Amino acid sequence: RLRVRANADNAEDALRARRFGAQGIGLCRTEHMFLGDRRELVERLILADTEAEREESLKALLPLQKQDFVELFSAMDGLPVTVRLLDPPLHEFLPDITELSVRVALAESRKDPHENELRLLQAVHRLHEQNPMLGLRGVRLGLVIPGLFTMQVRAIAEAAAERKNAKGDPRAEIMIPLVGTVQELEIVREEADQVIAEVEAATGTQLKLAIGTMIELPRAALTAGQIAEAAEFFSFGTNDLTQTVWGFSRDDVEASFFTAYLEKGIFGVSPFETIDKDGVGSLVAAAVKAGRETRPDLKLGVCGEHGGDPESVHFFHEVGLDYVSCSPFRIPVARLEAGRAATQSAGSDHR
Repeated sequence: RLRVRANADNAEDALRARRFGAQGIGLCRTEHMFLGDRRELVERLILADTEAEREESLKALLPLQKQDFVELFSAMDGLPVTVRLLDPPLHEFLPDITELSVRVALAESRKDPHENELRLLQAVHRLHEQNPMLGLRGVRLGLVIPGLFTMQVRAIAEAAAERKNAKGDPRAEIMIPLVGTVQELEIVREEADQVIAEVEAATGTQLKLAIGTMIELPRAALTAGQIAEAAEFFSFGTNDLTQTVWGFSRDDVEASFFTAYLEKGIFGVSPFETIDKDGVGSLVAAAVKAGRETRPDLKLGVCGEHGGDPESVHFFHEVGLDYVSCSPFRIPVARLEAGRAATQSAGSDHR
């Protein structure tokens, strides 16, 4: 039967999820670890003009990320924790362009220009994208900014080694976001394997860190057989997969024409709430089949909001996924539906 994991970004959420009966973490979003007091370090990374400046910023972020993972692996000791490497576009870590422009203009009018804010504004302009959802994010970010993903992998590996040396049982899985072609995954994987080997040698531990990918682009689903050559697991990011299959920007369409589509009967229900079986669902099913043909032991899960939707949970059971992941508060419902789906399929097998 389907296992049920939780989406959780810190130890507090993880412990709550565990209390609700979560059987692991299916999605830990590392970008949330870069907010608050750490935003300044990310700004320094973005503004770095030289390799030395960039390395200094990454070096400052490493121990902070590592500590986050130590706490998370401790909270979920003995259960799998899937950590997604940085996914959002960099501009999300920078100040709002309008607000920053006003601050810079006011400073210049007072003949008191602030050098750092001017550089920040230039960076905001440089990183501005017409469609950031399909721009420089996910694996593309890791390939364009040297050292970013390797810093995160090192933090995960060092945290796992620390927990192991403390007689813990860390079960970390490293997930690469927005992969569209196997070549992207192969490059990141090669770098990650090297970092993990370095950490193993330095700490005297043997780490089992599975490396896999999100399947959230139609091309990834269509070439799943190739991608499975370099991935030990797939996690279907059904929120983005729904957006990219339908050509929808969720935030925009829900505010503009979703209501009209529901009223006209084009949708029976929002495809963001319940999986669209004919479109998105058929891609998921095809990717499951192709992925397992390449790698029979491929682990398969889903970490979009559909993981907590009763009807979608039954569909994921039917196509052969191993687990669903949802917000901690939806775990009881997801577990109930996973049990029902297993009972129903067992019943139909005996008919």
